[in-house]
Amino acid sequence: MDFLESCGVETVGIAVAGVAVAAGAIYFYLGRKSKGSLDPENFRDFKLVQKKQLSHNVAKFQFALPTPSSVLGLPIGQHISCRGKDNLGDEVIKPYTPTTLDSDLGYFELVIKMYPQGRMSHHFREMKVGDYMSVKGPKGRFKYQVGQVRAFGMIAGGSGITPMFQVTRAILENPKDKTKVHLIYANVTYESLLEELDSLARTYPDRFQIYYVLNQPPDGWEGGVGFVSKDMIKTHCPAPAHDIQVLRCGPPPMNKAMAAHLDDLGYTKEMQFQF
Repeated sequence: MDFLESCGVETVGIAVAGVAVAAGAIYFYLGRKSKGSLDPENFRDFKLVQKKQLSHNVAKFQFALPTPSSVLGLPIGQHISCRGKDNLGDEVIKPYTPTTLDSDLGYFELVIKMYPQGRMSHHFREMKVGDYMSVKGPKGRFKYQVGQVRAFGMIAGGSGITPMFQVTRAILENPKDKTKVHLIYANVTYESLLEELDSLARTYPDRFQIYYVLNQPPDGWEGGVGFVSKDMIKTHCPAPAHDIQVLRCGPPPMNKAMAAHLDDLGYTKEMQFQF
């Protein structure tokens, strides 16, 4: 089970500043009113100001926005397109979901797993502080509005956690949003899990629950093992209802399997969304 294959993104880790209701308030009352730094039609260049290696093949990239008070202007649940060059010098464009929100003023971050044969991975490996990344956006079919559902179920595999984290963080940090989130996150090993997810669960225990599923669990593991099953979904996601929605993002085989599980459990097409 290769949960580290992307669902259109290569981002797998999340290393962002701590969660704060105050930050959320800034976003929802100030940030969203500011003009964003993105252009949906043309690529704009953003300077790499920090590159931090998180593991042998994962790094965090921080890009500066035009001013310290600028916002990226990315709607919740949407992504950006990044343009670079592969090892042959050919242009490549890939979609990514930033780990930051518009409450993070003056910068945005991407946390990237660099695959050995990944064309865009090569570009990120070669990037140095001071280099520029060409970015266009926002893009994406998902559009979130506060209160559109009572609760979200989320099923993510590997790098598919990125849009889920973005949506979850935006919901929880908005003091006016009472939506509950139930996340099932499947990954290969325990080391791949995200401390930030646990932090959110501790900070918002009445609004955010998470269930981990590992392919290679450590000794004494009490979470799920192997593939996400129908029983796991039934236990850890909100039951089918007109005011809930289940979001999913993972490698294609996983997405297909999860769609079949959800259909069998009675979730209508309107209750499902795939990133």
